[in-house]
Amino acid sequence: MKHRQDIDQILKGWKYEPGEVAARLIRAGDGRELLQMRIDMGVLQLEVDGRPDGERPEGAETYFDYLLSLSVREGDTFRLDDEQCEEADREFVQFYQRRICWLALREFRRAMRDADHSLAFMDFVRSCSPNEDWTASHEQYRPFIIFHRTQAAALAELEDSGPEAAVEAVNEGLARIRQCYLEAEIDEERIEDDELTERLHELRESVREHYHLGQTLAEQLADAVAAEEFERAARLRDEIARRSTSGA
Repeated sequence: MKHRQDIDQILKGWKYEPGEVAARLIRAGDGRELLQMRIDMGVLQLEVDGRPDGERPEGAETYFDYLLSLSVREGDTFRLDDEQCEEADREFVQFYQRRICWLALREFRRAMRDADHSLAFMDFVRSCSPNEDWTASHEQYRPFIIFHRTQAAALAELEDSGPEAAVEAVNEGLARIRQCYLEAEIDEERIEDDELTERLHELRESVREHYHLGQTLAEQLADAVAAEEFERAARLRDEIARRSTSGA
């Protein structure tokens, strides 16, 4: 007797919507949690921990971990070869796919974890890139990954700590994206008009409006320092330290 190997029932029961990220968590037959994403003409299935395809390159948890161990052994002369560049790109794509699933499912801490992996991997491959063109082809995506991480961090903080922490998470993300653009020698006007920057500004202001929130303590502190109001700045630092200690 032949076993059915098609996925007709899955596809019929889970409609594909162009332009939307449709994701769900399921349980495998062995009980482990899996992530699925509906794509045109199919379904992607991803592991929720480690590398999304479940592979362990040369026994390492991820290809990043494997390359890191190689670089430690070979020292400062280590450079990625063509095959390693291709495998690195595979892992970048897999973590991107899982990251957008986590965001769609509002699993914000998990999205942050995967964004952090990609950003650390980008730092690593930049240090041992075979050439500047390959580096540039990856660095162009750094602001987008930071944008995803900032969205996730802000919404996680909103759930866990409240609107002020969410606004500060957005401010931290904006600063990181700005630094990326400055390092790429992008002028101030283009930075302000950047779509990712605008969307984070919109997120921040929507939080302020919804929760009737004015300036955060950190924003007040920055203004006080800029205005050289040092006594006020000292009081604000003390209040920030008090809240941090008390967990308020």
